[in-house]
Amino acid sequence: MDEMTGLSLLLLAAGALGVAALSRRLGWPAPLLLVLAGMLASPLFPGRFTLEPEIVLLVFLPPLLYSAALDSSYLRLRDVKRPVALLSVGLVLFTMLVVGWVVHLLVPSLPLAAAFALGAIVAPPDAVAAVAVARRLGLPRRIVTILVGESLFNDATALTAYRVALGAATGAAFDLLDGSWQFLLSAAGGTLVGVALAVAFGWALERMRDSLAENTAMLLIPFAAYLAAELVHASGVISVVIVGLYLGNRMHRMGFGTRLVAAGVWKVLDFFLESIVFALIGLQLPAVLPQGYGPWRLAGYAAAVFAATVLARFVWVFAFSYLRRDRPPVRHAIVVAWAGMRGVVSLAAAFALVDTPIPDKDLVVFLTFTTVIGTLLIQGLTFPLLIRRLRVSNEREAYEDDLAEAAAKQQAIAAGMEALERIVAREGPPDEIYQDVLDQLKTKTERRALTAWERLGGGTAMDGAETPSALYRRLRQEMLAAEREVFVRLRDERRIDDEVLRRVMAELDFEEAILER
Repeated sequence: MDEMTGLSLLLLAAGALGVAALSRRLGWPAPLLLVLAGMLASPLFPGRFTLEPEIVLLVFLPPLLYSAALDSSYLRLRDVKRPVALLSVGLVLFTMLVVGWVVHLLVPSLPLAAAFALGAIVAPPDAVAAVAVARRLGLPRRIVTILVGESLFNDATALTAYRVALGAATGAAFDLLDGSWQFLLSAAGGTLVGVALAVAFGWALERMRDSLAENTAMLLIPFAAYLAAELVHASGVISVVIVGLYLGNRMHRMGFGTRLVAAGVWKVLDFFLESIVFALIGLQLPAVLPQGYGPWRLAGYAAAVFAATVLARFVWVFAFSYLRRDRPPVRHAIVVAWAGMRGVVSLAAAFALVDTPIPDKDLVVFLTFTTVIGTLLIQGLTFPLLIRRLRVSNEREAYEDDLAEAAAKQQAIAAGMEALERIVAREGPPDEIYQDVLDQLKTKTERRALTAWERLGGGTAMDGAETPSALYRRLRQEMLAAEREVFVRLRDERRIDDEVLRRVMAELDFEEAILER
């Protein structure tokens, strides 16, 4: 790698992070702003940042999937397994067939198998976009869980269907039964590999007892899970997701240091990778423009594929929503149907066609790009407005969560106080110092319970004044700021070492983090 390539990569990362930071500051959706910025910057870097399928599937996809799975709820996913299966398997195959037939009718020169390959490429909504948008907009938990579950598992369906269709398009013998068998073997193999690795990784992590070593090992886990499954021709995506769900469900077995570090590590890694991924999508504009087609003809093809992709999702969602006994509200079905943003996995699969002998592959890449951009910009930009107009929110769930948290804390605190009383009874009457420590423990414990109940009132008392907990938090934060200034001044005066400063700063930071919580 020469100096110019290194400089270009540095500019890409710095520019993507700058745009993402600006979007967070302005409260705008980062994926959309990054894609637009990439498209605007693409003429400045012609051919410099070509999307390599292997890089996307081996470097970007495993950690992003793993992080999303780690942060998901296995129990909630189990509750919505039927809609998740219908979306991540049924909808992907349905979209592949619909888009494939539409494209074949529009472009008869494109073989049907190649058209189905395009359908499989654009079928799966993107995990990154779905999770980022759904959580930021405050959707009801069931909708978020369904969208997250769909985005975690649909890539496995789409990539397997894509490989089968591509094999048929390049001259390999194609048989529907054989293709179905390949799909089942891939899914079953990925599941078995994922379960085996999840148990092994969980056993190892729970015995390390070193937060730094555990989190470093967890950075390698998604790549190991993906590669292990792919080596036996199974689904690496399913393997990564299962490992992430299993370990996320057992994080309570690890040390508090591991959990604190992991939260920060994966937030930073997600932010970094997502910023680069969406910037890369926009930068592909010069590489996807096919030759030999008029602009209006290309626009017509792009609009038709985009419309087929979006309408297929609406038809499927509403068909299966209203064939059930417990029918969801119409507005919830509309939100799920419109949440179909595509992303980098679709583009990576399309760019993998470059070295294949199928005809019109440049058109397939172009239609994939326009579908990805269309869903990100059109659906992504209108998604917040749609949610506000439909008045879909999780406000009731947020109140119920606060109420459940307060009640649970009350029970947990009572158990802690009972444990303290048992210790006092076992160790005998306390002396003055012992009693002072007991009083501090009881006061701090009572304040935690009070904070949980006060949150239900929005942090204010009945007369609008600050609650005791809010007052305590504000005063203690001002004290912490003053204490930090003293420690920094003493370091600057060389009266304490930087090592001492870092240690006391960490203590103050942990306390402030608790206050913010």
